[in-house]
Amino acid sequence: MNFPQIRLESTSARIGLHIEKPVQKIEQPKAVQTIEQPKAVVNIETVPGRLTIDQTEARADLGFKTIPRLVAENAADAKRIAMEGTARRVRQGDDLMRIENKTNPFPSHAIENAYKPKARLTIGWIPSPGSVKINYEPAKVNIEATPQKPIIQTQIQKPLHDYTPGKVHVYLEQKNSLKIDFVNLFSETV
Repeated sequence: MNFPQIRLESTSARIGLHIEKPVQKIEQPKAVQTIEQPKAVVNIETVPGRLTIDQTEARADLGFKTIPRLVAENAADAKRIAMEGTARRVRQGDDLMRIENKTNPFPSHAIENAYKPKARLTIGWIPSPGSVKINYEPAKVNIEATPQKPIIQTQIQKPLHDYTPGKVHVYLEQKNSLKIDFVNLFSETV
């Protein structure tokens, strides 16, 4: 016996996709930078050296003396000569006081008073060594340096960004369908 049947045959719809990938480019340009270093501020102060030469004694050895020095030396020589003369007279007076000791001081006193002592011959250096006095004060240098900070200028560059978005195309690759078939629905005998 044949039963009535309904036959259904369906096909599903199929979707197709066409995809275009996105494209992205990123580029970072270098920053523009300038650096400047100013020179340091330098201040130099110099106190010059000082050389002093004192030739007073050397000139005095040659006979070139100042008037105050000549007066002082002559006064000192006069005082020394006066003291020597006084001492000689005291000594000779003492010799005469002891005349009772049967000494005869007169001839020796006469020779001493009549003749000056002989000058002694000596070799000397004119001017005398060490008579020129030299004094030197070295120069002084003061250096002050003030460093300067560098001047840095930077210009930042924005990144270059190029982006092409991707695309998706949707299409129907296969349509859906439904087939209905009836079998043995109606008897053939009728």
